[in-house]
Amino acid sequence: MQSRNKVLDDLSQLMTNAMGVAQGARDEAQTAMNSMMDRWLAKRDFVTREEFDAVRAMAQKAREENAALKARIEALETAPRGKK
Repeated sequence: MQSRNKVLDDLSQLMTNAMGVAQGARDEAQTAMNSMMDRWLAKRDFVTREEFDAVRAMAQKAREENAALKARIEALETAPRGKK
């Protein structure tokens, strides 16, 4: 009976070690994939979220200024003109 427990203990230890190796391999593969994706993205001309948001805000401000100027021009064009 003692030898059977030894076999089970050895098998349990082997499985524990195998799970540790598998976990380590998974972590290493994930790190390698993240690194590869970072390099791939760096080669592209993608902008960061912060850069995108800044340009978006500038475009919104330009649209608002354009609308205000358009309204001012229309008001000036429809205003009665003085006598010459």
